[in-house]
Order: sequence, then C-alpha cells, then structure tokens
Amino acid sequence: MLKKRIIPCLDIKNGRTVKGVNFIDIQDAGDPVELAKGYVRQGADELVFLDITATIENRSTLIDLVQKIGKEINIPFTVGGGINSLEDASKLITAGADKVSVNSSAFKNPQLIKDIASKFGSQCIVVAVDTKLIGEEWIVFTKGGRTQTELRTLDWIKQAEELGAGEILLTSMNHDGTKSGFALDITQQANNTVNIPIIASGGAGAKEHFYELFQTGISAGLAASIFHYGEIPIPKLKEYLIKQNISIRK
Repeated sequence: MLKKRIIPCLDIKNGRTVKGVNFIDIQDAGDPVELAKGYVRQGADELVFLDITATIENRSTLIDLVQKIGKEINIPFTVGGGINSLEDASKLITAGADKVSVNSSAFKNPQLIKDIASKFGSQCIVVAVDTKLIGEEWIVFTKGGRTQTELRTLDWIKQAEELGAGEILLTSMNHDGTKSGFALDITQQANNTVNIPIIASGGAGAKEHFYELFQTGISAGLAASIFHYGEIPIPKLKEYLIKQNISIRK
C-alpha cells in the first residue's frame, strides 16, 4: 500500500502567501520562502505552490519566486497558476518544479494535458479541479472559482486521466477554508472514478479530518491555513495518524 501524503499549499498573491474562505476574503499568511523551508523541517511530504491570480491577471507564474523556493527545499514541488502552454510548463520545471498543475488552461485546451504528459511524463502533470456542489451535482469551476462551467466534476477528472494526467488536485469550494472537514462524498466518488492518485483539498481543520479522509482511500490531503498559522503542526498530525494505523511517511 502506498503511504499517504501530507501536503501544505502555498497560495500566492503579489509574492505573498495568502488564504481565504470559500475562495474569497483573502488574508496574508506569510513569506512563502520561509514557510516552505519550515515545512521541509516539519516533515511535509510535498509542497504545492499556486499563483492564484496568474490566470485572472493573464500573466505567467512568478518564476523568480519558484526558483527561490526550489533552491531551499528537497521535497517534491508542484507549481501551478498561469500555465497556458508547454513552454510555460518547461520554464517552471527548469526553474525547480518537479510537477506542474494546470486548471483553467487545461479545461479550455485539454490538449495541453497530453502535450505536457508526452514531454515530461504523466508523473509531472497534475490537473487541479475546483468543484462546487450546485443543487445535487458537483460542477467544475474555472478562473480561480469565478466561472461556473456546465461540466460535471467526475466527467472532467475521467477525461483528464485519459489525456495523461498523473494526479488530480480536487478542491471543494464549498469546504475551502471552513475547517469543517473534507468533502468526503465527492472525494470518494472521484477516487472510485479514476485510477490515478487524488489530492483532496478544502476543509481541513482537525487531525481527525485527515483520518476520515484517508479512510476513503485517497492518496493525499492538502491544507493551508491550519499549517501556515501553526494550528496543527505536521509532526503532531503524522504522530496522530500513525497511532490510528494510517500508513504515513514519517
């Protein structure tokens, strides 16, 4: 059995780490380089960097900041935001990213998933999916959660897998920043739909939430504010999960 992963997420705006609730009410959460170094010391399994306004501002990801972080860490590093072409992905991987995450651009141009997977391998391409419960259906949103599409979430992640995605980063907009627990229903459905790892995001607020998440068979749990503000130190979280007989990286 593959060991479960604990992944902090650095949402970046104007060069700073930020965090909001339900994708709004954005607050400063600290210096991304210092936070990244701290997460390595704490034993984070991977790190995700998302330039959350790159797509909205129609610009590329902050390459200089990616380089600075890449030089300071020795754990797998995923970078996303404003990746619109194979060239954009290549620049980030050259700058120090181990994997790239595509969201709105992949939805607009699914061929981008195939192109990146063909060039660098499926292990390098993460498709991020922002989803929201509308009525009784989980629907895909793009452009930082601002634009509702007509596509069901499960249909899109299945298509992403077929195009070559190596992982899915699934964020519940309903749960984002609420600290009320992960969206276990759509997470479980997604895990049953595809054969690639799923990183669940949105709603982590207690150690027990990660235990509940990993009971669904999900590969990894991603969180931001509870780690950024020291509410749940990663070593304490791992210690708890090990006591619950969850196979976790020490």
